Amino acid sequence: MTWDKERVLRALDLLKQAIALDPNYASALSDAAFCLLTLDINGWASDRTRNREESVRLIGRALRAASDDAFVLGNAAYIIGYFEHDIGRAIALIDRALELNPSFAIGWLRSGWLRLWAGQADLAIEYFKRSSRLNPLRRAPAMFGIAVAHFFGRRLEMAAGMLQLSLKEYPTSVPCHRFLAACCAHLGRHDDAGETVIRLMQITPVLIPSTEHWRVPEQRQFYMDGLRRAADAVECCYGGAA
Repeated sequence: MTWDKERVLRALDLLKQAIALDPNYASALSDAAFCLLTLDINGWASDRTRNREESVRLIGRALRAASDDAFVLGNAAYIIGYFEHDIGRAIALIDRALELNPSFAIGWLRSGWLRLWAGQADLAIEYFKRSSRLNPLRRAPAMFGIAVAHFFGRRLEMAAGMLQLSLKEYPTSVPCHRFLAACCAHLGRHDDAGETVIRLMQITPVLIPSTEHWRVPEQRQFYMDGLRRAADAVECCYGGAA
């Protein structure tokens, strides 16, 4: 996933040009849908409802054009799992992708996130590790996923260390900043939480994201509470510098 707004918008523009030339170009449809998802995740979508609807529409077209393409299925699973209520359908799609290509490293990464969203943290860790073994040159995304699993498992010291390592690889990652801020706040590290929020607000205007894709209410609440405490730390320690 790209953590640069201008690059995402440029990619989206090029993909739309490709789709205009070939309306059934499944890979372009799938990637365009994922770009729109990326805008939402990072708080960069100017109209969230319209952005969501277009992403879902494009991935539906991609599925109709290439229903047995593992990469398209993987993107579809992630997008549907994030934007739609039917997590079961999303998991079925990613399982189909991995059945078609058991060595699909990104597919195992996508499956790990879907399991996390469904509240299956231990299974998610297993899948993140499998993704990392299949693609050892890109371990940072899997490490971030494992860190989030530890966060929700209340293994906060371990989560904080892994989140900090992830940010060294992806210093402009909005989700990683959010989870690190929440983690530091829950640990009582108010200065670290406040500093993380200040860095985050230089990347995105949205501190508190949409959390509907986290299906377990207790997990949602724990995450939101951490972010709110981190925001309060900015107010307390930095006079509202964010």
